[in-house]
Amino acid sequence: MQNITVPIKRLDETLEMPEYAYVGDAGLDLRAAEDAVLKPFERKLVSCGIAMAIPEGYAGFVLPRSGLAAKHGISIVNAPGLIDSNYRGEIKAILINLDPETPFEIAHGDRIAQLTIMATPPVILEEVDDLAETERGAGGFGSSGVAS
Repeated sequence: MQNITVPIKRLDETLEMPEYAYVGDAGLDLRAAEDAVLKPFERKLVSCGIAMAIPEGYAGFVLPRSGLAAKHGISIVNAPGLIDSNYRGEIKAILINLDPETPFEIAHGDRIAQLTIMATPPVILEEVDDLAETERGAGGFGSSGVAS
């Protein structure tokens, strides 16, 4: 797999650069550039203290961190959040606390989300009268059932 270079600008010099926690990870950890408290069922736009120039033909996707989701009910409202290649503003995460009782505290520097950069080739839509048949066909929304 070929590496790509993504220019990044720190808007908060005190934050660590986004990085992979382990070799082989798909997501770079994004950190909070501010302190915040999310009350139960509250959502908040949280700054990540960086801006970047994602190359044309790629996009960034901001995803929830599985540990925060499992342990605290923290997710991302528009998961995945899409960052287009022509966007140059600050990266932010729209966090939500889905825990019905417990507020969630965010401290400056906490890892709050993950960022993946993926290829997004231009798509040419071609209108047709019929689509090729598949085994699945139009089945969706539970058509494969629950049990194996």
